[in-house]
Amino acid sequence: MGKGDRKTRRGKIIKGTYGVRRPRKRVKKGAVNTSSGKTKEK
Repeated sequence: MGKGDRKTRRGKIIKGTYGVRRPRKRVKKGAVNTSSGKTKEK
């Protein structure tokens, strides 16, 4: 168990996949765009 195990968090990070153990981070609406530093207005 570890780097090669697809069911563990570490295994997901090594493989570059997502799942129950490693959910994707949600992007909030109206978040600051890090590339330009500007906020999107409605």
